Amino acid sequence: QVQLVESGGGVVQPGGSLRLSCEASVTDYRFYKMGWYRQAPGKGRDWVAFMTSDGLTQYEDSVNGRFTISRDNANNMLYLQMDDLRPEDTADYLCWGFDGGTQTWGKGTPVTVSS
Repeated sequence: QVQLVESGGGVVQPGGSLRLSCEASVTDYRFYKMGWYRQAPGKGRDWVAFMTSDGLTQYEDSVNGRFTISRDNANNMLYLQMDDLRPEDTADYLCWGFDGGTQTWGKGTPVTVSS
């Protein structure tokens, strides 16, 4: 079974940047759609951004213009470039993949935005 592993989280000051990565354990496993969710302490899981295998993207309103999702289909990698980070972006960020029938979740990488 394919697994998704996130990396790149950390602590950053407001206005700073981070780049998250998500690696699939099976390189030639094809996800139709991949994306990022986040879960803040004590809150539910919210979607952040999606990208299909043919390059279509969607962003949640609060991150649109600040975050950029990208994919390396050849290596089954997903990225999230996060700029102009705000304290309200603090959360665990989880990678998600959908192959048309099954959803796969990573375990998350923590992002803390604090001065």
